[in-house]
Amino acid sequence: MQKITTFMWFDDKAEEAMKFYVSLFKNSKILSITRYGDPPPGAPTPWPKGKVLTGVFELAGQTFMALDGGPQFPFTEAISLYVSCETQNEVDDLWTKLTADGGQEVQCGWLKDKFGVSWQIVPSAYEDMMADPKGTPAQKHALMSALLQMTKLDIKALREAYEKG
Repeated sequence: MQKITTFMWFDDKAEEAMKFYVSLFKNSKILSITRYGDPPPGAPTPWPKGKVLTGVFELAGQTFMALDGGPQFPFTEAISLYVSCETQNEVDDLWTKLTADGGQEVQCGWLKDKFGVSWQIVPSAYEDMMADPKGTPAQKHALMSALLQMTKLDIKALREAYEKG
């Protein structure tokens, strides 16, 4: 296992989330699932027997862990999963799948999926333009201004803003 692994606390849908996430990305799989067994003496009730105690899964080769821990700690936007996309089709496909079934569009390439997890779906073209050492401050300002007006990011519109800046 990698030295640092993102650990995700789900209310009661860890297994559903893991299956959904691994369906979205190449080089992804569920590695293991350990389930809650019979409750030990003094365990809180209700006890989630059969639910995911821990699940280990990979998304695009990155390891994550999941837990069905109950509703005490919901996800917030303070942490998000950042996905660098090579094409507009990849942006569009992930955006559609992650916002389906109760997901929520936010702003600037951010969204929340149906489990409440925040994602940033960002074209690598945006990253390249922002990091371009030949790019002028005006181009980067125009690029950022265009991004701030978007919900789902549009590579063509971002490039046009950068080139006009």
